[in-house]
Amino acid sequence: MHICTPESVGISSADVLKFYQRLDERCLSTHDVIIARGDDVFTETYYAPFHKDFLHRMYSVSKSFVSIAIGFCEQDGLLSLEDPFEKYFGEYITPGVAEKASSVTIREMLRMETGRFEGCYWFDAVKDDRCAVYLDLKTEKYPNTLFDYDSFGSYMLGAIVEKVTGKPFLEYLKDKVLRDIGFSEDSYCLMAPGKYSWGDSGVMCTARDLMLFARFVLNGGTWNGKRYLNEAYILEATDTKICNNHYGFENPSGYGYGYQFWGLPHGCFAMFGMGIQLAVCDPTHDLVFVINSDNQGNEMRYAPIIYSFFDYIYDRIGEHPLPEDADAYKRLCDYTASRKLFALRGPTHSAFAQQITGKTWHAEHNPMGIKWFRLELEEGAGTFHYENAQGVKALRFGMGYNEFQKFPQTGYSDMVGAKEAPGHRYDCAVSADWPEEQKLRIRVQIIDKYFGNLAILIGFRDGEHASVRMEKCAEDFLGEYTGLLNAKAE
Repeated sequence: MHICTPESVGISSADVLKFYQRLDERCLSTHDVIIARGDDVFTETYYAPFHKDFLHRMYSVSKSFVSIAIGFCEQDGLLSLEDPFEKYFGEYITPGVAEKASSVTIREMLRMETGRFEGCYWFDAVKDDRCAVYLDLKTEKYPNTLFDYDSFGSYMLGAIVEKVTGKPFLEYLKDKVLRDIGFSEDSYCLMAPGKYSWGDSGVMCTARDLMLFARFVLNGGTWNGKRYLNEAYILEATDTKICNNHYGFENPSGYGYGYQFWGLPHGCFAMFGMGIQLAVCDPTHDLVFVINSDNQGNEMRYAPIIYSFFDYIYDRIGEHPLPEDADAYKRLCDYTASRKLFALRGPTHSAFAQQITGKTWHAEHNPMGIKWFRLELEEGAGTFHYENAQGVKALRFGMGYNEFQKFPQTGYSDMVGAKEAPGHRYDCAVSADWPEEQKLRIRVQIIDKYFGNLAILIGFRDGEHASVRMEKCAEDFLGEYTGLLNAKAE
């Protein structure tokens, strides 16, 4: 990658600055941004504590990696897109399964036009093998008829790659192309229960890695003039003609679907991850836009990012170069160098804090199993002490800034999804503010192999009564922190 000014590729530094400012005005939890035209990177930003070498969880962007792995398997003669996927899972096909097997093809699985609807939250499944869980699901519609988002099916595609190649699908991709384009050797994929990679959600790589992968796809399967993957597969994979918009409303994720790639306006296509991990490929301007973030819980998380890209980058980039603008470029660089992970932005002081600090509040029976809590408040920071089923815990927070620490709950998954890892704790960032004089708001951001958010809102009445609401948005953890409790001061 070549680092350059925005002006050298046909866009003003002032417009790129406006793009960042628009994202930050929306209170988005951004982790990194890279935008490149061709091989020229004209902006690259990391929101501290994130950095260029951080292996970021890509969530459903992983599906696009699986798609390209399927393309290489087809090119190598290891499978056909017309093969029924059950062909590769004979050990699971019992008579009962065979009777309801829909003979969905690999192509239909790539398009998410399967005959199986996910109908099961696999984290809650009692079986230790995700393949067995999938093959037990009820068939709810005819295959090759309607789009239904089927993350489970993407996992099965990754398992097929690993069956026919005899290696983890990401290692197979490294052998085929990723090493040659500079992809990180220490990248990897988390595992799912069973013996296969968590191919629908578990790729761990850097923002630059994602940029390189997106560039390879936008190049049509070539790199530095060398063809790695046949163009026909790339064109089919990124031909997003499958209808995925039932209502027809304007929707940034409703512009069609390909082979594990999403359509976007103006002929662009993209890779989406749930928190917003995103790579947008723009064939018209030869642009790649990468952003990693965790905005789970924000129902509008896709729209402000995608439309800000179109408003401030896509619509304003033109023939290049533009005249250099040293002052505007310096303002852009100063701004991007100052970026930090989002923290709550409300008032950081309340006179009411003096009435509650140090008090112990005994909780009535509640879904979280919290017995008591205590707030130790000081100038600019504080600690939330509490006791739950695991014992006494403490959560440090900054008022208007993040305190970084290990989240106190232990045992959440590590290298294998849905599997408890005794003693394991996640890195997190915790901030707080006073949205009202007698309401303290705490925001926990999990920033580890797994991402998630926890909102804690504590409302006080007369210094003697308190109600606490906890809401989490995380895939398979923080379940102990969901619900409402009432408490009285000691």
